[in-house]
Amino acid sequence: MFKGSQSNQRLRELKKRLKEENPVLSQVVDSFRELDQISRRLGYFNKEDSHATRTSWWPLISVLGIYSSGKSTFINHYLRQKLQATGNQAVDEKFTVICFTNDDRVRVLPGLALDADPRFPFYKISRAIEEVAEGEGQRVDTYLQLKTCPSEMLRGKILIDSPGFDADAQRTSTLRITDHIIDLSDLVLVFFDARHPESGSMRDTLEHLVGRTINRRDSNKFLYILNQIDNTALEDNTEEVFAAWQRALAQYGLTAGRCYAIYIPEVAVAIEDETVRSRFVSKRDAYLGEIFDRIERVGEERAYRIVGMLEETAQLLEQDIVPRIRRFISNWRRKVFWLDGIIFSGLLGAVLAVLFWAGYLKELSIPPPFLENLPGGNYTLISLGSVLLLFIGYVHFSVRRWAAKTVTQKMVAEIKDAELHPFYRRVFKKNSRWYRSILNRQPPGWSNRTHRRLAEVLKDTNAYIQKLNDMYTNPAGDKTFIQVMGPKTFEETQIGEPHKTDTKEIDQD
Repeated sequence: MFKGSQSNQRLRELKKRLKEENPVLSQVVDSFRELDQISRRLGYFNKEDSHATRTSWWPLISVLGIYSSGKSTFINHYLRQKLQATGNQAVDEKFTVICFTNDDRVRVLPGLALDADPRFPFYKISRAIEEVAEGEGQRVDTYLQLKTCPSEMLRGKILIDSPGFDADAQRTSTLRITDHIIDLSDLVLVFFDARHPESGSMRDTLEHLVGRTINRRDSNKFLYILNQIDNTALEDNTEEVFAAWQRALAQYGLTAGRCYAIYIPEVAVAIEDETVRSRFVSKRDAYLGEIFDRIERVGEERAYRIVGMLEETAQLLEQDIVPRIRRFISNWRRKVFWLDGIIFSGLLGAVLAVLFWAGYLKELSIPPPFLENLPGGNYTLISLGSVLLLFIGYVHFSVRRWAAKTVTQKMVAEIKDAELHPFYRRVFKKNSRWYRSILNRQPPGWSNRTHRRLAEVLKDTNAYIQKLNDMYTNPAGDKTFIQVMGPKTFEETQIGEPHKTDTKEIDQD
């Protein structure tokens, strides 16, 4: 079905690429295709929609934080290139997606390049922006841009640099994009400024992020980074500043995630005292080493994220989408029955009242005598019956349309994620079409066989997890075990001078 659609063509290309990179994920593509077919039969998807395009198949690292917290400086240091503009004030108001290129030059492409390409994390983001801010979806270039960079550190992964975070000043559409990239990311680096560790911008950041991290099963993907800690060297109160910042994090409920205190060597404050400088360098290198190691391991985390997304989508279909469709059908049927009953009872009562007033029903003389005098006899009576049936049908189907519209508006308004509204409008419309019997309680495309197919997909997700575990772990200690897709060694991922990986001294401080 839809073999020639662009959606299936993209999935075939994706599967072909993943066969070489990660065979397990190439099998996951087939499971996503199975969910797509179920969603299309339900009417939730059209032929070009796909659950697979709602997640990023590339390892994805997002960099968030307050203004002047050194996000861009950190990215430049990691890439070993001066790619992002830096400064103490906001220097870029756009979300910048950074990906690898084989060219020697850096290119800056408009947001449309992201919005129209399902391989990137912002595919069709303009639709989501339009839902929360009418008219803004057409201005996607003001929110997004794509940068290509030849740095080898980017090969096989995508970085997203966000504009400085200030929730009070943010437009709703910008916050929507922020939430979107948090959900898609395998690793989220949240930066704060050690010069102003408890500023208003920090509180805005925490107030928004706290709702995104508490009770998340992937809360360990958040790394909280206090940057530019070298500015505390003159007072030599690093531990006090770091502890105060951690208390602020805990106050807002962000107890999950790892905390770091770093500074970037290229823009560091000169530290004259050799003892203090040595201590700062040691801690900085250890923390940066741990952060870089997490970045290098996002490929592994990406694989588990995508399998988790498959499981979540299958559960969403069975536990949320289908029950919501059933509730729509139930509410729609109930409203149609009530309205039909009220309208036709009222019309029948009015007709009987007129006949009684005219004297035809005083002695229960049914049918009224005037019917016997109609020209054409029975033919005219049949015609009147046909007109009456057409009138009843017109009223009934008008009631069905009106009831479907009102129930749809009410139920769509209950759905918080505005990006899902078009899908639910489509599926509700399909379930209330004129040819659908009002007596049918079951959504079209849903059956015991469909239920079994979903159960098989959920069963497959457990098998995929086991296969991934076999690739990355060796609990039996088998000496012949080969870690097929393990991360690079730290020596291959370090930037600048070698970083120590032992953080026990820092944690004790």
